[in-house]
Amino acid sequence: MFRQTAFGIALSTLVLASGLTTSPIPGHSSTNKPTHNQSVSIAANQTAAPTTAFNTTALEKSVFDKVNRYRVSVGLPKLSLNASITRQARIHSQNMASGKVPFSHQGFKQRVTVLPIIYSSAGENLAFNQGYSDPASQAIVGWLNSPGHLKNIQGKYNLTGIGVATNQKGEVYLTQIFLRTN
Repeated sequence: MFRQTAFGIALSTLVLASGLTTSPIPGHSSTNKPTHNQSVSIAANQTAAPTTAFNTTALEKSVFDKVNRYRVSVGLPKLSLNASITRQARIHSQNMASGKVPFSHQGFKQRVTVLPIIYSSAGENLAFNQGYSDPASQAIVGWLNSPGHLKNIQGKYNLTGIGVATNQKGEVYLTQIFLRTN
């Protein structure tokens, strides 16, 4: 879906999967069904080369910093970054980028139940974009303008993990998992 116009401006696309939230989960597993919110797709014109290479670790840090900056600005405590959660978020982003799984919350329950963490609730935000020079900022803007994603960002979570993956088409996949521990 990446197109170059006659004026040298690329069509940039941002797609957000519905914010996924689960109800409180006693111990580790849930019998509650996750709630899904509608997907959001935003198209805009920005200059970016289709072969732009991104430092995925830097993008992950940028998402983490921007989410925490937002939380502090609205009087919420910062989230702590967790390596195990980040590992699961990265795996999911890598699987979406490689086409092993569709852009979706497919496997969310498995991602959080394999974590060596006792939690009471969990949520997940996803974003896919292409053609933006700052894909992390675009994902955050999209999430903050989407009620379901914003609910996760403002949620009573204390731990997070962020995974970013790219592919040769210049697509950027972002996964942020949120957990509330007791």
